[in-house]
Amino acid sequence: PFHSNSNLIRNDKGLYSRVRTSQSEYACLVLEDGSIFEGKAVGQSGQTFGEIVFNTSATGYQEILTDPSYKFQIVLMTYPEIGNYGINSDDFESKTIQAAGFVVSRLSPFTSSWRAEFSLIEFLNKNNIIAIQGVDTRALTVLIRNKGAMKAGIFAGNQFASLSQRGKLLESVRLQPDIKAMSPVTAVTVKAPYAFTRKDSKKQLKTLVVIDLGVKSSIIYYLAEFAETVIILPALSSLEMILSYTPQGVLFSNGPGDPAVLTETITLAQKLIEKTVPIFGICLGHQILGLACGAKMSKMQFGHHGGNHPVKEVSTGRVFITSQNHGYHADFDTFPENLLEITHINLNDGSIEGFKHKNAPVMSVQFHPEASPGPQDANEIFEMFIQVCNFR
Repeated sequence: PFHSNSNLIRNDKGLYSRVRTSQSEYACLVLEDGSIFEGKAVGQSGQTFGEIVFNTSATGYQEILTDPSYKFQIVLMTYPEIGNYGINSDDFESKTIQAAGFVVSRLSPFTSSWRAEFSLIEFLNKNNIIAIQGVDTRALTVLIRNKGAMKAGIFAGNQFASLSQRGKLLESVRLQPDIKAMSPVTAVTVKAPYAFTRKDSKKQLKTLVVIDLGVKSSIIYYLAEFAETVIILPALSSLEMILSYTPQGVLFSNGPGDPAVLTETITLAQKLIEKTVPIFGICLGHQILGLACGAKMSKMQFGHHGGNHPVKEVSTGRVFITSQNHGYHADFDTFPENLLEITHINLNDGSIEGFKHKNAPVMSVQFHPEASPGPQDANEIFEMFIQVCNFR
């Protein structure tokens, strides 16, 4: 049977393991190219739309679902079974699920972890997320690889099972606005400044500022290990506001969408570079800094989404296995080599994964060095940035 509800109990070994099941409703995934994948509904009934992308991580579905970089996107997990260790209070990257929908081959009928507080299905229901299981995720992944990320819709409920509705469902998918027009950064950025501190901070720095383009909680937490106070500011903060905190360093965070439309943020980055404030960019922040220095960004065929991407550090030849989530990258042909030096290269496709400024204390990486979820190979890059801040 497919599982739509759960009743978890703790046994004498501390494992959540018993699941009450009920027959799920019909669901289908419709892509703008006309492809239809049928399955069973998971979570809420109804319909949802977004750009579909696939993630190759075997674990970390909680972090993935709550990552603001997935705003307005439907996430397909390539790993065959998802949900077996449940959901806990510690692994959130934001306060709620950010993904527009969720696609899996099989939702685990058991939740077995001492850390689990509730099941994945309860998590989806609580956040009113529409999801589908029983889909041929291998065929779907190949389709996205060949045709690229595209508009999609999940239609959950027996009312969508009629073959006569297929044309209407496809039309509704195609009529959805492109993600570029939806201002995803505006939807996820913090509305007002706030401060974050850790009791166990090493306090190597007094203040760091984060420009929140959709920042993950784990990035803030990691920075707070080194700074007495981390100030998180809205994406459209002014230069004057940033400098009023007298930051020893500024981070442009990860986030969703097309970097080229964020013209005010690009201009802000240019002004900060002129002020020679130490700057670090991650993911979308990396792209913003590249644009501020004259680089061009292009949309990738299907992006990098997962925790197993090999990246080479150019100066040493070392290879990091990294966590990534982005759909745009810097063009080699327009890369401003007079201003920027490439520091990291993706070994799968040769794309630019990091650079540093030749005349200013600016560095950035396309991947997520905080490793949430993913391997911790690249954690040291945070320490490199802290060293730059200390030096200044």
